[in-house]
Amino acid sequence: MTVKNAFYAQSGGVTAVINASACGVIETARQHSDKIGTVYAGQNGIIGALLENLIDTSKVSDADVAALRHTPSGAFGSCRYKMKSLEKNKREYDRLIDVFKAHNIGYFFYNGGGDSADTCLKVSQLADAMGFPIQAIHVPKTVDNDLPVTDNCPGFGSVAKYIAVSTREASYDVASMCATSTKIFVLEVMGRHAGWIAAAGGLAADANNDIPVVILFPEVEFNQEKFLATVDAKVKQYGYCSIVVSEGCHYPDGTFLAEQGTRDSFGHAQLGGAAPVVANMIKDALGYKFHWAVADYLQRAARHLSSKSDVEQAYALGKAAVELALEGKNSVMPAVIRDSNNPYTWHIGSGELKDIANVEKMMPLDYISADGYGITDACREYLQPLIEGEDYPPYENGMPKYVTLKHVLLDKKLPAFEL
Repeated sequence: MTVKNAFYAQSGGVTAVINASACGVIETARQHSDKIGTVYAGQNGIIGALLENLIDTSKVSDADVAALRHTPSGAFGSCRYKMKSLEKNKREYDRLIDVFKAHNIGYFFYNGGGDSADTCLKVSQLADAMGFPIQAIHVPKTVDNDLPVTDNCPGFGSVAKYIAVSTREASYDVASMCATSTKIFVLEVMGRHAGWIAAAGGLAADANNDIPVVILFPEVEFNQEKFLATVDAKVKQYGYCSIVVSEGCHYPDGTFLAEQGTRDSFGHAQLGGAAPVVANMIKDALGYKFHWAVADYLQRAARHLSSKSDVEQAYALGKAAVELALEGKNSVMPAVIRDSNNPYTWHIGSGELKDIANVEKMMPLDYISADGYGITDACREYLQPLIEGEDYPPYENGMPKYVTLKHVLLDKKLPAFEL
């Protein structure tokens, strides 16, 4: 086998464990130096390839690569950049081929969510469409947990743990103050179309923690009258109520509670502000004093609270991506396959990108309670293993010790390129 170099990049919203996948890719590639030369990381995702901003990971020490496993965020920079089809923008694909040829790149590892899977699928087709041999492997990552084929997505388990813990802790706080002060706490979480993260708030309550939690899912149309009646009943019973609202919660006409009237680079509606909308709705209708919070970046950056299963799976999928490439695979994604819930066991399988790209995995309806405001036992059995186990980063002076890589860029061989 001719030794080819590899391109690796991170795309979309980063997570607490995406760097664990990067660690898996780089360490595994180094173990097969007779088949894979150097891993070049794209600076800021696919943009790094288009602009020929390639980070030479051979300049990163083994110790720093290993430290990626416990470091949050994207060590090489991420991006939100959607490549158009070959027919609509052949110029970009010609540029990719020029860059890959210039740096002897024959492997392409793209670490991201649904839109990233689409990019990886398009790159995987360069061999047939443009005669350039490339093996493109998608490494799954998304806190939204909405990729098909895989049982769950790296990043989600840690976010779920953070939301479950935060909901429980904030509920204890509100419970202690509700007699004379705050009776409502609203936590807004990510999740545009799929309510996986919001569902994790349901784990705050269990047999030993009788906590009144109301969840607003994207999968359930928002009914204001029913919602207010439910909250009022909880407050009358418990003295307080905690609400977890997904940013994608919407009215029957499809309008998001949190819609701002603007759109991001992918054409998605910009969301943010569901929590204050819900809190003020309760205040106006019921008069209860409230506090609200938006988990936002905190939920996806909280490496200090990552679940052990999430870290292990993120690394395993990065490792498996390289192994699939060494097997000659193209246009595939390694996936987590669940064997059992209790004890929780899993193995690595794979799926084809044509079945993954542009497909969203929604929460099954039997995971949502009959009233639309909670989770079922089936959902709890699915979620519970994903938040279990602790994998703390090392600490120094009371703070987690993370690694910041120095980006050593390759010398450019091609003319400048404009996006």
